[in-house]
Amino acid sequence: MSDITSQSLTSLVKNIKEKKLSSEDVTKAFVKRSEKSKELNSYISEDFSNAIDKAKKFDEKPNLDLKLPGIPMAVKDLFCTKSIRTTAGSKILENFIPTYESTVTQNIWNEGAILLGKLNCDEFAMGSSNETSFYGNVQNPIDKGLVPGGSSGGSAAALCGQLTPITIGTDTGGSIRQPASFTGTVGLKPTYGSCSRYGIVAFASSLDQAGPMAQNVEDCALLQEVISSYDNKDSTSIDFKRNQYSKNLTKDIKGKKIGIPKEYRVEGMPKEIEELWRKGIEYAKDCGAEIIDISLPHTSYALPTYYIVAPAEASSNLARYDGVKYGFRAKGENLIDMYEKTRSEGFGAEVQRRIMIGTYVLSSGYYDAYYLKAQKVRKLIKNDFDEAYKKVDAILTPSTPSSAFKIGEKKDDPVSMYLNDIFTVPVNLAGLPAISIPAGHDAAGYPLGLQIIGKAFKEQEILNLAYAMEDKINFKNKITDWWIK
Repeated sequence: MSDITSQSLTSLVKNIKEKKLSSEDVTKAFVKRSEKSKELNSYISEDFSNAIDKAKKFDEKPNLDLKLPGIPMAVKDLFCTKSIRTTAGSKILENFIPTYESTVTQNIWNEGAILLGKLNCDEFAMGSSNETSFYGNVQNPIDKGLVPGGSSGGSAAALCGQLTPITIGTDTGGSIRQPASFTGTVGLKPTYGSCSRYGIVAFASSLDQAGPMAQNVEDCALLQEVISSYDNKDSTSIDFKRNQYSKNLTKDIKGKKIGIPKEYRVEGMPKEIEELWRKGIEYAKDCGAEIIDISLPHTSYALPTYYIVAPAEASSNLARYDGVKYGFRAKGENLIDMYEKTRSEGFGAEVQRRIMIGTYVLSSGYYDAYYLKAQKVRKLIKNDFDEAYKKVDAILTPSTPSSAFKIGEKKDDPVSMYLNDIFTVPVNLAGLPAISIPAGHDAAGYPLGLQIIGKAFKEQEILNLAYAMEDKINFKNKITDWWIK
């Protein structure tokens, strides 16, 4: 069984198509490992028996032309799944069962995949450590007591721990790339508008984007191929020619120009991150890329801009949760009292904090000073990238300013927690694609990631760069299965 769960998605697809493995074999193997891994707390909702039944049915009438034929997988609990509980990691949605399917997950099921269950995440995707979930902390499989990153922490932990061969997350300010970096896995945040947001529980609508998470770049490319589609149910979905990303993968990146932004060398950056970045530059050179120094002058304003724009949108999006039509409802003496108690009891502290921040920056007298100014700075940040891409094809940076930290270490210091997004947030503000790949370890043996940022809708280019560098880096994750019971 362990042999099955250690295989890449590409290998599993090949073995099923060649009838060396059945979907039932593969599904049972991942179910068995998941059942032994309760300590990780990766799952919020399990659908194991259903998954095995679906695998058996697939084997009876296999369609081997599909891209994910009989492949079991778990998904972040931010995606609405028809008839299966979707909580967004919150008490306020603990009893919510959608009557419809998100477009991204529907695309996955259309290609033959089978749902194992829903994975833990920071409440409404608001967090960088998976400590804000109503359903408890997720453990990083790398070491006991480590956070897996957030908000897609359950997805990253399940992937790293081989409880699922692939998964999907959402990225609003780094919520795919940061946990990928912390767990030694690959995470792609696609261009805004590349993947439909229909059926994804909203955090910040102008920033949220679904994306693939996988063991390697090839698997990531295949999953992106499946989930990216134009959707008229999503007004922000962009109709453009989508690549066969996995088929067009190449390690030939000779002559590609990669930018190194001086502003990402932030004060107090650990030496091990600086050294990782230096090695990454050398790997890129070894692959035939040309390194060019660039400037992104408004980078220092990205984090404060994000923490104005994102909470403002969150305060609006989360206004719909009032306990009337669905979700948790508290008892109140009257309608207003019910509203107040539902929201105060149903939302966790971090969600309440961001709603309050968002309401404040949108309020009369502060809108111009904060929200409007933040939108103007956001445009300047995008302009910086546009100027840089006149000289380079992609940009290389660290994924995070550190490796994974201890559970509880930053929980009471929100500013320190928010600083984890310093390298990832600018990408979301500019609507660009970016990928995190594992590239080394710190002194404790914990994974460190490198981020490759691309031009809008140029996912193929950054996947190719990542594919070439992945080969040179030859990263091996250090997992001991300490959580297996």
